[in-house]
Amino acid sequence: MQEVVSGEKMDERWMLEALRAAREAETRGEVPIGAVVVANNSILAVAGNRTRTDCDPTAHAEIIALRAAARETGNYRLTNATVYSTIEPCAMCAGALVQARVARLVYGARDERFGAVESKFRLCDSSSLNHRMEITSGVLEAECRELMQEFFRVRRRNDLR
Repeated sequence: MQEVVSGEKMDERWMLEALRAAREAETRGEVPIGAVVVANNSILAVAGNRTRTDCDPTAHAEIIALRAAARETGNYRLTNATVYSTIEPCAMCAGALVQARVARLVYGARDERFGAVESKFRLCDSSSLNHRMEITSGVLEAECRELMQEFFRVRRRNDLR
């Protein structure tokens, strides 16, 4: 008999993949943010930040993952996809999620400074826009937050040397 996996457990499963991508990005000196695009219970794309690596201010994990998922499906509309991001997306990434018509966004920790999903703006479910998505926040929140906090603690410590 096949085990039925709850939505919460599936969210944690995919967020662990996003955390792996974030840690991989960190090994390259990138801010450790990871994103995964899932549809029909399969990964379409996984990415970590690449802004420094690619010398590209738009190379956020979510943007890279959306581009790869669109190529994989052959469609820039990802209407049945869920995007998992370790950190609340910024305005650029939230706007891209809306443009891609993503069905659902799941993120780990809030970004009180730049978050454009719930913290600063509500781009992903704004009644002013033509597309709104389901939003779930706080999945593996402590792990996602700690990864970012430790990255910046180390960076500040190194900057003081």
